[in-house]
Amino acid sequence: MVKLRPEILATPPYRQGKPAGADAFKLSSNENPFPPLPGVLEAVMSAVAVNRYPDASALALREVLAERHGLSVDEVHVGAGSVALLSQLITAAAGPGDEVVYAWRSFEAYPGLVTVAGATSVQIPNRPDHSHDLEAMAAAVTERTRVVIVCSPNNPTGTVVSADEIDAFLDRIPSDVLVLLDEAYAEFVTGPGVVDGLRLVGTRPNLVVLRTFSKAYGLAGLRIGWAAGPAVVLDAARAAAIPLSVTEPAQQAAIASLRLEDELLARVRSLVALRDSLAGDLRAAGLAVPEAHGNFLWIPAGDEATRAGEILVESGVVARVFPGEGVRVSVGEDDAAGRIVVAAARIVEMLPAHHPARRTEVRVD
Repeated sequence: MVKLRPEILATPPYRQGKPAGADAFKLSSNENPFPPLPGVLEAVMSAVAVNRYPDASALALREVLAERHGLSVDEVHVGAGSVALLSQLITAAAGPGDEVVYAWRSFEAYPGLVTVAGATSVQIPNRPDHSHDLEAMAAAVTERTRVVIVCSPNNPTGTVVSADEIDAFLDRIPSDVLVLLDEAYAEFVTGPGVVDGLRLVGTRPNLVVLRTFSKAYGLAGLRIGWAAGPAVVLDAARAAAIPLSVTEPAQQAAIASLRLEDELLARVRSLVALRDSLAGDLRAAGLAVPEAHGNFLWIPAGDEATRAGEILVESGVVARVFPGEGVRVSVGEDDAAGRIVVAAARIVEMLPAHHPARRTEVRVD
């Protein structure tokens, strides 16, 4: 029998959001519900030359991003989605005997990426409001720590880190420990005082900021994301990357999306408005939904999460269930919102009287 690493065998593979039937809405993968703009589709089709390799360095896209954000080309790196960049950076910095610190619950891929690198996860529980406990995360850093991951907005709870919090946090992290600020949902943030990682690039020698074209820009199927940070760190990530993994259609679609950014961000604003309206409706129904900053909502159903997910399915909505913790519902088509609100009322009825997912505030009209 082939000998395989036991820690890999014990690691469950990443679970993609469940598909939905013809009569249901798929709100399990935080996808953008809008189809690509015509200019983006034209860029994809014009780039299709399947007998040719893509530009392995994604130079044209990196030049556009660098100019937009006041960076050098070497301070920008492109990968097959931000999760690929996470894998490269973790692998470049951490190995056997090393530790990677991150909040939990957070992005489901983190544990697997750390295990594949041969390192050890150090998971710090979120605070009662479902946000990162940055003080506890900083306190968990030891001589073995090589990477710390901060996710803002946090997937799946939707909470954010403030600019002041991240500054204080970075002051406590040794300069030789890599900090990855995962901002896959940054374009959906509207609240004041929230960290904008791109403003910090170049101010810290150990900070790398991750962004993606999958969410706000609607290119999830093309798999393309980017990172900004010190050139020496990104060079290490490039060395750890699978060569030629970012296709030419993906690169050209990203460039076209940046040119059409005003139209695309108008769509984002409509999703944000629907998110905030839906969050208010769920709270009115009696659910303790945290303030949301991504393109999704978190229902902290705890032990009742599986049943809550079933109720949503019965209402024609497929959400992402984290058994024993909660349910993440993506903000998608307008027509799905009513179904979610109907399901929310049923979920509240199902929850025990003092369940933490029940909203306890008394509303005074």
